[in-house]
Amino acid sequence: MDLRPAVPDDAEAVSAVRRAVYSYSVMSPATTRHDIEAVVPEQRALRLVAEVDGRVVGWGAAGINTWTSDAGQAWLTVYVHPEHRLRGIGGALVGQLHEHLGEVGAVRVRTFATPAGLDFAKRRGYDGSRLMHYAGLDPRVLPEQPPTPEGIRLVGFDEVEPRQAYTADTIASLDEPGDSPLDAIDYDEWLREIWQGPALDKALSVAAMAGDEMVAFTAVETDGDRAWAGMTGTVPAYRGRGLAKLVKSVALRRAAAAGVTGAFTSNDDENGPMLAVNNWLGYRRVETQTGLLRTL
Repeated sequence: MDLRPAVPDDAEAVSAVRRAVYSYSVMSPATTRHDIEAVVPEQRALRLVAEVDGRVVGWGAAGINTWTSDAGQAWLTVYVHPEHRLRGIGGALVGQLHEHLGEVGAVRVRTFATPAGLDFAKRRGYDGSRLMHYAGLDPRVLPEQPPTPEGIRLVGFDEVEPRQAYTADTIASLDEPGDSPLDAIDYDEWLREIWQGPALDKALSVAAMAGDEMVAFTAVETDGDRAWAGMTGTVPAYRGRGLAKLVKSVALRRAAAAGVTGAFTSNDDENGPMLAVNNWLGYRRVETQTGLLRTL
């Protein structure tokens, strides 16, 4: 086994490993390449791959969470191809990433573990904080689309300005369940990572507009015949009107028309309203991960 820093040309191999581990978590090779290439100095991120006989079999990444005012918060992701587990690869990745986070001033790190990886994480000092449910559906089979309320216009993200989307995203994210508030999202960083990233399919993503204001939205990412609901939100003044259900229903229909046969999403266990929307749409749970924290 060899560990080394990831390079853009690893994107196809890393994406294949990810799909083998998380078939329900959509990330295209183009998105993986963008993630490796993107450099945000404030994140102090380290991205590693693990190789066996020259073949990429594992991925590890960690860095500072720059989208929160809670100083010293960090994130960590590790996964290993199922055929190469129990050989010390995951432990080696975590060890290097913990060392790196200590060097860049992180004080607490957050990660997620599948049921199979939960004991592995707990042996390395992580403890549970919350549950994240993953679910999928066939977008070709949906309930009847809800009516569009008076005064609301539905458009694709390719018809809106990025500043409109940023404003709606940051407002809706303020009460997103989590261990640290999403209250310090820099516009230029958001523009590079989200709006200009290859993951976001602007034609399939849908916004509800009230005049010039984006008041509800769902962001869709695609990889071939699979789609991922990256974020769905409604600004507080327009909640309770069924707009999240509406934009998701329209986006899923657009995805089906574009050839998507499997759509996936995730929800924090505390996000009851969005869980209800997804249950109504027909999403069925495929796995639950545990959000974990470790003090460094």
